[in-house]
Amino acid sequence: MLVRDYMTRHPVMVEPSISVMEAQGVMAETHVRHLPVIQEGKRLVGLLTRERLRIPPTDLGSLNVWEISRFLSNLKVRDVMVQRKDVITIEPDATVEEAAQTMAENRIGSLPVLEEDIVVGIITEVDLLVQLSQLLGAGVKGVRATVRVPDAIGEFAKITGAIASRGWGIYSGGGVPAPKHPGYWDMVVKVRNVKKDEIAAVLQQIEGQELIDVRDV
Repeated sequence: MLVRDYMTRHPVMVEPSISVMEAQGVMAETHVRHLPVIQEGKRLVGLLTRERLRIPPTDLGSLNVWEISRFLSNLKVRDVMVQRKDVITIEPDATVEEAAQTMAENRIGSLPVLEEDIVVGIITEVDLLVQLSQLLGAGVKGVRATVRVPDAIGEFAKITGAIASRGWGIYSGGGVPAPKHPGYWDMVVKVRNVKKDEIAAVLQQIEGQELIDVRDV
């Protein structure tokens, strides 16, 4: 799973010379929260976010309504955007987990995707959430089971083997380190065309593992 396969290609972009009010209109019309700012041949020079469009009240407190209107109309994207040197970007051949980790570590909601400083796409937190939901089989009816397993070789194979032995197929799955349980992982599997009680009975028999949740979804 690479960024190039899940990014938004040909994202909406703006130039630094347009007004902030115009940029706000673009965001509203296209329902986006991040606008790469480009010049000559889609070369990245900055990033405009909704947060950057929030004018501090202290900048407007002493102005009357006409002065505020004039102040806002004179503001350009270049005046409020994140400057290029501070924009965190990613390459299209990076993995989606690298993109997710970069966003989480820097507490940002998007990464412009660049090839030699040219914008070829953008990947956002929404893109990653969509892929997470698909990875876990969201929207497909079945039984979802979570099993807590020791962090050891062969534990996930026990789950898949037990399910396969009954002729059932795993539609989706994944795993994460178990919260507050060092040395264990929580493995999630989604199986179709099976009853909840049937899969629960099978998974509860696996030695050394704990079925912590099973539900119809």
